[in-house]
Amino acid sequence: MAVPGDQIRVALIDDQQLVRAGFRMVIDSQPDMSVVIEASDGEQGVREIARVGCDIVLMDVQMPRLNGIDATRRLTDMGDTPKVVVLTTFDNDDYVMNAISAGASGFLLKDADPEQLLAAIRTVHRGDAVMAPKATQRLLRHVGPLLRDGTDQGETRPSLPAELTPREVEILTAMGRGLSNSEIAETFFVSEATVKTHVGRVLAKTQSRDRVQAVILAFQTGLVRPEDLLRGV
Repeated sequence: MAVPGDQIRVALIDDQQLVRAGFRMVIDSQPDMSVVIEASDGEQGVREIARVGCDIVLMDVQMPRLNGIDATRRLTDMGDTPKVVVLTTFDNDDYVMNAISAGASGFLLKDADPEQLLAAIRTVHRGDAVMAPKATQRLLRHVGPLLRDGTDQGETRPSLPAELTPREVEILTAMGRGLSNSEIAETFFVSEATVKTHVGRVLAKTQSRDRVQAVILAFQTGLVRPEDLLRGV
C-alpha cells in the first residue's frame, strides 16, 4: 500500500487480532497517519519492519515466539530505527522497566481511548513528549522507585553532564516531573519554541535518544525523586 511521504507510518505488533483491528480502524481514519505493517509476534514484526520500514511501532509486551521487550531491543540494535510505543496495562512494573532499558520511546494503555491513541502516536513521533502529561506522571509514579533502586545495588549512579547549563538542568527536572513543553513554558515564563530549543540541547548534551531516556537520567541521578511526584511537586 502506497503511503504519502508526509504520513506517519505505523506498525502494529500484537498477538490479539481484535486489538490490531481496532487500532488500525482508528489510525487509518486519520489523514496524517496510516498502518503499514501488522504482525502477531515480535519476530514477524521485526522482520517486516526491516523490510518495509515505519516511523512508529505499537508494541505489545506479551507475545509468542519473540516478546515485545526483546523485539524492541532488536529494533534498537538495528541503528536507525522507528520509535517504539509499548502497550502496557501498568500491571507489571518489571515489563515497563525492561521496555525502557530496551529502548522504548513511549507508553500507551491498551484500553486507551482513540484520542489518547492518536495523541500518543503524534507526540512520540514529534519527539517533544512521551505521552500526555497525566499518563506520563502515572507511569513515573510506578517506575520511578525502580529507576532509583536499580542504581542502589552496587551499580555506579550516573551523573549529569557538566556542560548542562543551570536553565537546562531546570528544564530536565521539569521533564522528569512529567511536564509538557507548554507547561514548562508557563512555569518559566518563556515561549514554547524556547522550551523546544532547551529540550533539544538537553537531549544532545545527555546523549539521550529521546525524551524518555532523558527522564530516566533525571531519576537515576536523583535530580527528580518519586516523592516529588507523589507530593504533586
